[in-house]
Amino acid sequence: MGKKSRVKARAHTPEAAGEVGPRQPCPCGSGRRYKACHGSAAGPVPTYVARPFEGLPGECDLIAMREIVPAATAPLVLADGVGDGREVQVCSLLPMAAPALVRTDGSVWLGLQVQHNFGDPSRDLGAVLLKALEAEHGAGVIGLTDAPGDGPRLQDLVAGGPDDGLDVTVHEGFDYWVADIDDPDGSVAASLEQANQAANPSLRLASVRAAYWTDVGNREHLRWVLPYDEEPLLDALARLHVAGKDVVAEGSRFVGMFRAHGRVVPVWDLPSGTGAEALEDPATTFQEELETALADTSPLTGDERAARNGLTNRQLTIR
Repeated sequence: MGKKSRVKARAHTPEAAGEVGPRQPCPCGSGRRYKACHGSAAGPVPTYVARPFEGLPGECDLIAMREIVPAATAPLVLADGVGDGREVQVCSLLPMAAPALVRTDGSVWLGLQVQHNFGDPSRDLGAVLLKALEAEHGAGVIGLTDAPGDGPRLQDLVAGGPDDGLDVTVHEGFDYWVADIDDPDGSVAASLEQANQAANPSLRLASVRAAYWTDVGNREHLRWVLPYDEEPLLDALARLHVAGKDVVAEGSRFVGMFRAHGRVVPVWDLPSGTGAEALEDPATTFQEELETALADTSPLTGDERAARNGLTNRQLTIR
């Protein structure tokens, strides 16, 4: 006699016309199943935006300030009708990792190195900026506790476009936090000492955009946020590697790259004592060689394909 099946037939209730099943794609377009998105008891999961700073002035510098530069500032120009002429400055990091500060003169400092985890850093920054612009002068710390919903993104609030640069100032430490504050007994400066010690010396190259030298103690690096799509960029870097043209200074070594906010960031190890100034001319030459390699659409050679595979294997995604 055969054994009875231990698996009971599951009752199936067909969805009503127009109803979305729990395992079907969510109609919001997130790519998730309905039960893990708008059908979740906890509510929809924020849609991840792979390239949140696309279209902003200085996209690559904004990525660098958010991910690799410890202490830097840059002014933002607000779009017409936004902020009534208020001064806005983006900062790599603010005191207590605040999302924004409204100072006594009404100026707004907007912190880039804040992880809200709502899916789109640009929309998060837009929400924080609007709250800061609506606050009274001297309001101090401005935070963001709830998801920004469908509010404006930073691109909607800032003037300029992708062809405009960003006037970045890299600081030796975080003294810019209190540079215009009276500190007769030195107590404020003393409180900054620990933060300053944690900031690796960094400089932005003047000859090219979004390339940053840093001294991490036992070695130096060049990290360069490049404004190109990943696939053609990998082809171009492979061509340069095989041709021996991926060197940015004598004794430098191209060690890999990481992805951040939709852009690729190559990294070079540099001999100790190289400094930033020695990289200016080689960086310009590399930029020219890279543009030539990007324009080459011929098939990769065997050596170039191998080099490209090596580059891909050494990639790390941080955002």
